[in-house]
Amino acid sequence: MFLALIDFTNLLLAALLVGAMFGVWLFLNPAGLDAGLYIALQQQSIRGGDTAMPALGAVTILLTMIAAVLGRDDRTRLGLLVAAVVCFVLAGLTTRFLNQPINRIVMTWRGDAPPIDWAGLRDAWWRWHLIRLAAGLGGLSLLITATMKRGWLG
Repeated sequence: MFLALIDFTNLLLAALLVGAMFGVWLFLNPAGLDAGLYIALQQQSIRGGDTAMPALGAVTILLTMIAAVLGRDDRTRLGLLVAAVVCFVLAGLTTRFLNQPINRIVMTWRGDAPPIDWAGLRDAWWRWHLIRLAAGLGGLSLLITATMKRGWLG
């Protein structure tokens, strides 16, 4: 029962985490936005997610590690969960060391007076976001597969 609770909570949190990343990709693609609108949207997103999302990611990584330790007798499941951890860690490191430094810069901008290089930083942030989204989707897919595998084998 404890493992089922870990799996459920892990899947729920990972889905929320990666779903938020996917939502950014789906609804907040900055291509075509003028500087003022981009700055307003990005600053609001940063205020809402710059602390919550890394915390959610950390808990997801921890739960995936716990699931791996608890499921270590099944080598295939263990491998899937370790690979999921690697993907989630990659997404987290991308956020921390590539997206968040740009976020700190964007928070200093004014929509009515954007810096000259605003589009370059916007594009860099977006590229890093796509990388972390791919890592997150990989991690979630591996986590789902590992969870389903446990269910298939009883």
